[in-house]
Amino acid sequence: MYAIVEIAGQQFKVSKDQQVYVHRLSNKEGETVSFDRVLLIDNDGQVTVGAPAIEGASVEATILEHMKGDKVTVFKKKRRKGYKVSRGHRQYLTSLQVSSILEKPARKTAAKKAKVAETEEEKVEKVSTKKPAEAKKTKAAPKKAKPAAAKAESTEKKVTAKKETKAKSAPKKAESKPETKAEKAKSDNETKE
Repeated sequence: MYAIVEIAGQQFKVSKDQQVYVHRLSNKEGETVSFDRVLLIDNDGQVTVGAPAIEGASVEATILEHMKGDKVTVFKKKRRKGYKVSRGHRQYLTSLQVSSILEKPARKTAAKKAKVAETEEEKVEKVSTKKPAEAKKTKAAPKKAKPAAAKAESTEKKVTAKKETKAKSAPKKAESKPETKAEKAKSDNETKE
């Protein structure tokens, strides 16, 4: 059995009797601490996933000691510039011993299901007791549906109107074409004669 729990802003995969190093906690050494933000529990193949956390589940742990982590050396250098900086860092940590992983109790889930059912029944009752909304009066009269024959006639009129406009614009396009050199020469010869 293991669980994924959020401790001090980080997520850890923990199991019973496991020792975990986390960021420094404010509690004293030897105290028992409970973490309620359990994201996932795997109990021998039965996986329970929270959304985002599982309600009622918790992980209990005992604080073993407060300590510093290993030294990390931070070395910076820029070549050909004579720049070298060496710094060190040691993270403050807390060592925890996980004592138990508690799943959510079954009693609470049955009670919650009953509450959810009651609230759903109340919602249904509220909806059924509401009066239907009165129709709003508008200034404009409602539009009447046109019969199919009238619709067909109006579409035919539109089509014929489009054809007429195309026919009128077609000769204009022909007249506006520029003449070729040969056509200009012929027209000039005809005007001279």
